[in-house]
Amino acid sequence: MPTAPQPVVRDRLREALETRGHRFTEQRGAVHRFLAGTDTHPTAEEVFRGVRGELPAISLATVYKNLETLVACGLALKLTYSDGSSRYDGRTDPHHHARCNKCGRVRDVPGDLPPEVVEELQSCPSFQVTGYRLELTGVCSACA
Repeated sequence: MPTAPQPVVRDRLREALETRGHRFTEQRGAVHRFLAGTDTHPTAEEVFRGVRGELPAISLATVYKNLETLVACGLALKLTYSDGSSRYDGRTDPHHHARCNKCGRVRDVPGDLPPEVVEELQSCPSFQVTGYRLELTGVCSACA
């Protein structure tokens, strides 16, 4: 799928942030570009290392704050795990993941659940479903 030119992406990011009461900053732009340019579902530390090439003075705390802002604005997903770790995804459309139990890497899984299956799962009695996440777990080919 072709990507939009950088000025168009920056304008969309600026509009999405301002709509939710946040301002565009070069740090937010760099973090967003990094997430949009990878499918590795990086940790905050990996985003920090990736963005430092563009913004050497950026701090890890700034990266964390900007990731949380992007998540709050619906511009990124935060994948949290029972061990307390988190990974971030620049892809916000509905999709599923596979996570390796050995190395922790997360990959996108092709395919969708049929809408009728999602509707059936969301019709849980005495429970209001606000979202769902499907994640396959196992061992990746690099760790096998």
